[in-house]
Amino acid sequence: MLDYPEFSFDIHHTDSKSKARLGRLKTPHGTIETPNYIFCGTKAAIKGLSPAQMIEARTDIILSNTYHLMLRPGADLVERMGGLHKFMGWNGPLLTDSGGFQVFSLGEGTMADEIKGRNRGHDNKNLLEITEEGCVFRSYVDGRKIKLTPESAMEIQRKLGADLLMQFDECTPYHVTKDYTARSMEMSIRWGDRCLVEFERRDNGAQALYGIIQGGVYGDLRRISAEYTKDRPFFGTAVGGCLGGSDEEMETVVAASLPYAHPARPVHFLGIGKIKDVFRFVRMGVDTFDCVIPTRLARHGTALLKGAPGESINLNNARYREDQSPLDEGNNLEASSSFSKAYIHHLLKCEELLAMQILAQHNVATINRLMREIRLAIKTGTLDALEKEWLGS
Repeated sequence: MLDYPEFSFDIHHTDSKSKARLGRLKTPHGTIETPNYIFCGTKAAIKGLSPAQMIEARTDIILSNTYHLMLRPGADLVERMGGLHKFMGWNGPLLTDSGGFQVFSLGEGTMADEIKGRNRGHDNKNLLEITEEGCVFRSYVDGRKIKLTPESAMEIQRKLGADLLMQFDECTPYHVTKDYTARSMEMSIRWGDRCLVEFERRDNGAQALYGIIQGGVYGDLRRISAEYTKDRPFFGTAVGGCLGGSDEEMETVVAASLPYAHPARPVHFLGIGKIKDVFRFVRMGVDTFDCVIPTRLARHGTALLKGAPGESINLNNARYREDQSPLDEGNNLEASSSFSKAYIHHLLKCEELLAMQILAQHNVATINRLMREIRLAIKTGTLDALEKEWLGS
């Protein structure tokens, strides 16, 4: 039986008015306080930022993507380079996903919105076959056919060497029927069992495995899947798959999942991380989030700001052309306090890479500040007041 001796998750405080909780998640590469945010270094790099800059922005944990790294440079090379920590120069906790979401979203994100429920009807032409054994897809790098199974997903993640791993699962799009979603969920359950067997076969104590709750937008299926993860020796629980077409539907999906998950395990919400979502789902018992939003917005000239309408401002706008104020001195970071909005606006108009770097580090620092303030608010019972400060509502 798996017992994960080098890992632990201790809940040391629970909010009196919600299911929000404070925890400590211990891994071989360090312990993080939760709730926390896992930043996406998809291809073994945070876009625009070095590990040192991530640390300067007070980052605790990052993730990389199994799908992209298996295609390039390949898990064998990463293993020969000493694993992802050494390869990237990142010494803190690290998570890898199983690659399943990317397989079913074409790897380049063209079906990502469809899976999450934000639009409908894309046809995934790179996914060639889904069977009980696994899936066959065509690489976006060189067009070759690749087979990914629960066993190979575990083997690839073992070679990559992250601390926290995800089971292999199928991510169904929004438009499919309940019958298809049910069959897919049942297959993901069987895949989860195969992941556990393969993980335990090669377990050396350096990694821990999360089970993923599937079931689309259907509450009864979500309960079945959540109870499955609870009954198996996973270290943690992740909420994944199709989350509906609206904020309300996403909340319903989580509400149908977490009451039936293991109460003592860390809960991760896959691919979700807007500021309003963090407040909403921390209250429902989510411990960690991951999302590309902080660095993706930076690449488009957008700065996340505490109290800003819509959570952010766009520095491309002409209104900032002569704005001498910094982004946010409260972050205690040079990127947030030493450059005027006018200068960043200028850099964006000139397409200078420094603009993206400044905004990326600022956005990362802003999210890290958000999580620190949320942890303090849970401890002091002031989460509602803090949400009004951040969202202005």
